Amino acid sequence: MKLNEVNTETTRREFYDVARSLYKNDASWVCPLDLEIEDIFNPEENSLFRDGEAIRWLLYDDAGKAIGRVGAFYNNDKASKHEQPTGGLGFFECINDQAAANMLFDACRDWLKEKGMEAMDGPITFGENITNWGCLIDGFTLPAYGMPYNFPYYKALFEGYGFTTYFEQFSYEKELSEPFPERQVRFSYHLREKFQVEHFSYKKKEKYLNEICTIYNAVWKDFHEDYTPLDYTEIEKVLNKAKPIINEELIWFVYDQGKPIGMVIVFPDVNQILKKLGNGQLNFWNKLKFFYHKKSGTMTRARQLITAVIPEYQRTGVTGLLFMTMIDAVKKNKFKTLDMSWVGDYNTTVNKIYRLMGIPVVKTHATLRYLFDRTKEPQRFTNIETEKAKRLDVTKED
Repeated sequence: MKLNEVNTETTRREFYDVARSLYKNDASWVCPLDLEIEDIFNPEENSLFRDGEAIRWLLYDDAGKAIGRVGAFYNNDKASKHEQPTGGLGFFECINDQAAANMLFDACRDWLKEKGMEAMDGPITFGENITNWGCLIDGFTLPAYGMPYNFPYYKALFEGYGFTTYFEQFSYEKELSEPFPERQVRFSYHLREKFQVEHFSYKKKEKYLNEICTIYNAVWKDFHEDYTPLDYTEIEKVLNKAKPIINEELIWFVYDQGKPIGMVIVFPDVNQILKKLGNGQLNFWNKLKFFYHKKSGTMTRARQLITAVIPEYQRTGVTGLLFMTMIDAVKKNKFKTLDMSWVGDYNTTVNKIYRLMGIPVVKTHATLRYLFDRTKEPQRFTNIETEKAKRLDVTKED
């Protein structure tokens, strides 16, 4: 077996083709768009390159067939906020062979060591944790948009190398034909007398993007150890690229006398269309297919990406108001299922709320960590040092 760096047009194409080859007989896999992943590794598109780097490799067998791939990356600002400087690896795909996986993991470890890192997390992305984050360990069914899917043996490959679970991530799913507790519904609607809600509009994009940044930064600045402030230009890029699938009525804000205090962001589950496109490429015909399926009602599921309320309003019931307002909009727009991906195992408040509401966990992912100093004892992430998980009323997929 041998490794090659991805640094030519041919190897970039093979980087995507190896996944298509591995999953060609897997009915649950959805091929992501090549361009979306390529942007993550493009310094002109990804701001984390301002203080970081990324690299990719392909693994070939002795006959020259690509049998695995992986990317490694670090950002100095994010890395410095961990107890030990920590980089990441992601977009890992591999045959069920520990020796093959070890070659890919070794390449990431050695490169990250050279860059001053002392640990690596995986499988993650070179960006925020809303998409492409975690190893699927339970619930091997069609994934929601942005949620990773992999073979069941991947966790064993990671653990066989020495990775341990850093935290687990739960995905909940609500069939919207099922009623919500009447008491919760009445209370949330009662709060409309005190707080105001309105949905996103591209006509007032600048206003709403600034409010997304304000709310996001107020909530997560004390919650994630590797938090970096959300930048207006970055969120603008995301929403501009997502404009073909965004439904303005699925992004809501709540205000107290004009002050933005919370938000919920929901995307239609475009994976239900991408599954029909098959190859992860938006050529002319696939664009026609995409817009046909968008108009024909193929998307019956929506994914809740972020729900957040700033700290001083987290015990007011505002989250319930946001949630039920969003549910009404999702139902109005003919969606049948709401996917809530994901909630960290350390976020005890939100996990308790969802489970009291009787919403089931349908998938579990794991973020795994590997310490380069093998004499150190690995620790799970708990966030208990300031009891933030109990204090924060947050359902972002953290």
